[in-house]
Amino acid sequence: MIHQYKSGGFNIVLDVCSGSIHVVDEVAYDIISLFETAGKERIIAQMQQKYGGRDDMDAKEIEECYEQIVELKNAGKLFSEDTFRPMAGELKTRTSGVVKALCLHVSHTCNLNCAYCFASQGKYHGERAVMSYEVGKRALDFLVENSGSRRNLEVDFFGGEPLMNFDTVKRLVAYARSIEKSKNKNFRFTLTTNGMLIDDDVIDFANREMSNVVLSLDGRREIHDRYRVDYAGRGSWEQIVPKFQKLVKARGGKDYYIRGTFTHANPDFLEDIKVMLDLGFSQLSMEPVVCAKDDGAALTQDDLPVVLEQYEKLAQLMIERDKEGRPFTFYHYMIDIKGGPCIYKRISGCGSGTEYMAVTPWGDLYPCHQFVGEERFKLGDIWNGVTNTGVREDFLSCNVYAREECRDCWARLYCSGGCAANAFHATGSIRGVYKYGCELFKKRMECAIMVAVSRELAPEDR
Repeated sequence: MIHQYKSGGFNIVLDVCSGSIHVVDEVAYDIISLFETAGKERIIAQMQQKYGGRDDMDAKEIEECYEQIVELKNAGKLFSEDTFRPMAGELKTRTSGVVKALCLHVSHTCNLNCAYCFASQGKYHGERAVMSYEVGKRALDFLVENSGSRRNLEVDFFGGEPLMNFDTVKRLVAYARSIEKSKNKNFRFTLTTNGMLIDDDVIDFANREMSNVVLSLDGRREIHDRYRVDYAGRGSWEQIVPKFQKLVKARGGKDYYIRGTFTHANPDFLEDIKVMLDLGFSQLSMEPVVCAKDDGAALTQDDLPVVLEQYEKLAQLMIERDKEGRPFTFYHYMIDIKGGPCIYKRISGCGSGTEYMAVTPWGDLYPCHQFVGEERFKLGDIWNGVTNTGVREDFLSCNVYAREECRDCWARLYCSGGCAANAFHATGSIRGVYKYGCELFKKRMECAIMVAVSRELAPEDR
């Protein structure tokens, strides 16, 4: 299976199953489009009819182009077959029971009252609470005990707002560091924060202990302050931006993400990215809102063409800034066209409910942070482990080939079937397909590949 498209002045051909990406001229592009449906003689005749008037293109050169495509096919770089389906379930089952990452909900409360919050202002449709040190310590022990021979372990301090329980965060990091050597483990910590409580102590600690920091900012002041308000209805932009700038500067501009959300209020989210850049931030992410369809923040079908155009314009902006020596990173455009994730990840997906879990302040286990509060998805707890094996089995069998709609999609080995939580909230099934999200993802991948191609090719080759 191949996927062909034109973007940024490039004719791009993706061979889906091999992952090979080809940048070709018009003749090769057209031949490839006909290759599986027409014979050699017919294809060459059509190309002669279309391109025969060009001085640099005669019948011999068209035939040579055709033969080069045959060579690529024989080498497994074009029209390669899908040999991965039989191993889809097997690969995920091999690591069943091995946990590599936890999302610690150290605070089910928040000092902001964001209207679009999927976590119900940090409460997850339950009671407000903070995680005790004892529960957090047991969660880390659970991770170590269930990580097998895996050395590198990941822990995300999440909420609500985790800095509302900062002392516990610090104590848990200290405990983890104290057992690393004896347990032969290496902890990588991430902090996700709205920024309201950032001070010098937080900055020093984060820069010393956090492998990554995720900072919530929606871009333009008027957009950010529309939804990200305190309980008095006051916007938070003015308070957090200087704190984010100070933290990022102290980190040397590395190992952080400014993470924004775009909604029906700002489908033109590129304007928000430009504001983030003007503020001095270069590691950026803008995510589509996750909320009920009848929520006023929800993206609509009318927003879709606007959002797709924004992704294209974003790609062009990245290329322009590359040329100016002012590059920036956009999370969804991070792609390695020479290698990328192993086939296990491409088939199996994110590992939610199997190798990745969320822990509530009470020690309950859920497949990921977006399932917390959905009682049917409760896996067990950090003392007794996974006792709801039926849910774990559902997630074990949840791979790209478990979804009929994905099997013939050109982007399947990039999205790995998509987000189970988004699928559930859109369709009621973790094996469902969030079709709106699919449209966004495919456009992002086309743009990401185009940007990567632009960065790979020397200007004279364009």
